[in-house]
Amino acid sequence: MRSVTLVGTETEVHVRSRLIGALAALLALTACTSMEGGTATGPNGQQPANAKITVVPAVNAKDVPVTVPVKVSVADGTLDAVAVTSPDGKEVAGKLADDKLSWASTEPLGYGKTYSYTAKATDSSSRTAELKGSFSTVNPAKQVRATINPIDNATIGVGMPISVKFDSPPKDRAAVQKALAVTTSKGEVAGSWGWLSDRQVDWRPKEYWPGNITVTVTAKLYGVAYGDGAFGRSDLTTKFSVGRNQVTKINTPDHQVVVYRDGAQVASYPSSNGKDADPELNTPNGTMIIMTKEPIGDFSNPRYGYTNVKKKWSLRISNHGEYIHENEENHANIGKVNSSHGCVNLYEADAKTFFDSALIGDPVEVTGSQANMPTTSDVNDWLFSWDKWQSMSAIK
Repeated sequence: MRSVTLVGTETEVHVRSRLIGALAALLALTACTSMEGGTATGPNGQQPANAKITVVPAVNAKDVPVTVPVKVSVADGTLDAVAVTSPDGKEVAGKLADDKLSWASTEPLGYGKTYSYTAKATDSSSRTAELKGSFSTVNPAKQVRATINPIDNATIGVGMPISVKFDSPPKDRAAVQKALAVTTSKGEVAGSWGWLSDRQVDWRPKEYWPGNITVTVTAKLYGVAYGDGAFGRSDLTTKFSVGRNQVTKINTPDHQVVVYRDGAQVASYPSSNGKDADPELNTPNGTMIIMTKEPIGDFSNPRYGYTNVKKKWSLRISNHGEYIHENEENHANIGKVNSSHGCVNLYEADAKTFFDSALIGDPVEVTGSQANMPTTSDVNDWLFSWDKWQSMSAIK
């Protein structure tokens, strides 16, 4: 038998023996390790979940719009639970889709708040994934308050416009208009929004409203960016009724107030109108509306020497100074001579009958005067032609 000679010192032999042992252990470990999808198992033999969760807005997002829903979705898995929480610990309402692949918030967020969210999902191998994070919403430099008219449950005449007024001017008028909508119980009614000032936008129909309909107005202004750091403070809604179609026509040389219902004459009252010879005292031409109903109106006017002058059954038709009211002190001229300082004078009994028949928003059409009603009157929507009115919209 041939003998085998080991070359090297005793120490070298021991080192080689340890290296051989370590190599054998490594080979054994490699033989027990599995690879799936390019991901090695962890120390406990379990792979990370395949489910991938995504959230909009992203983790640490800033200046998030308050009206854009928070959306959570998952790929290669299904959602088990989603929670979006406000700084005070209240959960934001939301809905999980039937297929459990997505979740979306169903209520607006608050201004200037940091929200936290947690989402959990499970993949097809029952492995779980979790995503946590937070985001912050936009913090307005100013929140602008708005009001809307007509108010809920009002019954108005066919000439009444819809008015939205702001406590400070919105710079982005187009953004405001896009948030406004008008619907009726009789389908679409042709009309348009027009800006009467930097703080007021009105909607009026092209023609008078159809009679006996219901109108709903929605103003989704919360979260709308008005420009210069200002945002809408809250949403507004109103639902009101349009009454019967009643239109009053006054041709001043005729000394008559003529009332029409649905186009048919139903009444005529003798009147004395503004003085014909003085345009400053005319009852001006134009289409106005009945703005207020005052059982007793105060007509004191120091400029013309009127003090403590009260008249019954007063209907304001402009903020320029014109009313329809009784004036028995002018009894002799009613039906014969235009002698007032711009108001329409009626006999007391006729004034009471007309007053009782009138609705706020009923149109009053005046013709025959030397002067036209100035468009500086507060309610002047019908003093503009339709083409002019459309040009006053911020959306062309």
